[in-house]
Amino acid sequence: MSTVEKDVTASLALVEEVRRREAELAELKAQLADWEEACANAPQRDVPFTSISGHEVRPLYTELDREGAAPSAERLGLPGEYPFTRGPYGTMYRTRLWTMRQFAGFATAEETNERYHYLLANGQTGLSVAFDFPTLMGYDSDHARSLGEVGVCGVAISSLADMERLFEGIPLDKVSVSMTINGPAIILFCFYVAAAEKQGVDPAVLRGTAQNDILKEYQAQHAWVFPPEPALRCIVDMFGWCSEHAPKYNPISISGYHIREAGATAAQELAFTLRNGFEYVERGIASGLDVDSFAPRLSFFFDVHNDFFEEIAKFRAARRIWARGMKERYGAKNPESWRLRTHAQTAGVSLTAQQPENNIVRVAYQAMAAALGGTQSLHTNSMDETLALPTEKAVRIALRTQQILAYESGVPNTIDPLAGSYYVETLTDELEAEALALFEEIDVLGGVVPGIEEGWFQQAIAQSAMRQQIEVESGERAVVGVNRFTDGSEKVEIDVLRIDKDVEERQVASMAALRERRDDARVAETLAALTEACRGEQNVVPKILECARAYCTLYEIRAAMEEVFGSYKEPIFF
Repeated sequence: MSTVEKDVTASLALVEEVRRREAELAELKAQLADWEEACANAPQRDVPFTSISGHEVRPLYTELDREGAAPSAERLGLPGEYPFTRGPYGTMYRTRLWTMRQFAGFATAEETNERYHYLLANGQTGLSVAFDFPTLMGYDSDHARSLGEVGVCGVAISSLADMERLFEGIPLDKVSVSMTINGPAIILFCFYVAAAEKQGVDPAVLRGTAQNDILKEYQAQHAWVFPPEPALRCIVDMFGWCSEHAPKYNPISISGYHIREAGATAAQELAFTLRNGFEYVERGIASGLDVDSFAPRLSFFFDVHNDFFEEIAKFRAARRIWARGMKERYGAKNPESWRLRTHAQTAGVSLTAQQPENNIVRVAYQAMAAALGGTQSLHTNSMDETLALPTEKAVRIALRTQQILAYESGVPNTIDPLAGSYYVETLTDELEAEALALFEEIDVLGGVVPGIEEGWFQQAIAQSAMRQQIEVESGERAVVGVNRFTDGSEKVEIDVLRIDKDVEERQVASMAALRERRDDARVAETLAALTEACRGEQNVVPKILECARAYCTLYEIRAAMEEVFGSYKEPIFF
């Protein structure tokens, strides 16, 4: 057979295949129409068939919903391969389970250290630090604005001395540590590095993450210190320092969690988080860093809410959007720069004070969605966290939830098991499309920082939060034990963790003792050097490290930087 004859035969075969496929779809459309007609008059439950994000959920998804979609190889690929829809690593949980973290921190460093040892002894594989409110805002425990808040919602860390006590007996070269800190993140990071040095640990082997995502603070959480531009400079300085000195450490965890907790939809969480991530990439490139020198260590942090399938699709869409953006828009050549890695936490906003034991079930389903979505790290909330900091019993149940999922459910045995589901694939595509449309709106505003300054992000999140709250208060959206199935058992009868009233007194005394024994001349010298560095363009991390080693306090370091950077005051948008 000649080449021409072969080409003609192949063309005829292709035409025949197209006709066969068209006939199959036509038959399916006819069958679907008959099914819809047969079900048209069937009674339906009086509930909104919408996602938590407010999107309609159709009664059935079929091949017809995938018509016009990009070819499977282009949309999905294989696990560990571009565009990473099916997972960031080739063998996923068959090689290594997700890291099991429990967010913990309360009272003093000594008491939190005891909790950490308890968690590690019970099978936790990574630590996650919750700081108290004064620390989150950059205030020392003995500052006037800290009164009544010391150690209440997290651990009080005001100096290297506190950080040393926090990790006493915990080998920082072996345990991964995540720190949820943003406004003063660069300072707490330097305390952590200095504490590791005290243990004899080289920064080059440190594993962990500083959340350090200031953009989402302006958008949703409001724990800021400096204005946007100097705050972004500090983040880029951490990118540069870590790429050279701490290559295994993640200098940022770009967080959608707090955006979602503030009331955003899944698509808004996806879009705002990834667009913030791209903003950090742009800032790093603009500073002169090669994109592949820092992008591989950028990590993410997503919420896992109640809408099971929507959450799974969100993780899959996030990986695809990030991979394409990094490769096609920012020119990253290292596949590690394309690979989105994420921590996840079950939805704190979904926990209820009424019938708090129900929270155990909510968290279990959310955790399963995170695993099916392919997270690399997971925190499961404790059932009592809506009432107070969690008790040891509640934390143990939350950790056992992950362990049952990991070792009994069979979920980790195969990779991306819902791939090919008409519903999940359609949701993945729809979330991607909605996120890209939101990117365009942000670009029209001039980017992320102008959007923050104009209040666009804040207003979008507030509008979504209001819609969801109205749905719950009206009873349109069921919350078991709150607006449905309230049988009189709503009264809280569980033990809660109570912080001793003398915590603040002990912490203030500890700080007074620190100030007595440190070298005041060295403190003044290192703080002055830091202020001078802030006036110029040099990387400020080495100067903050020197301050940490001299036992300068958190607020002293903040004030030295604030002298140049100023402080941020949010404009009034509402």
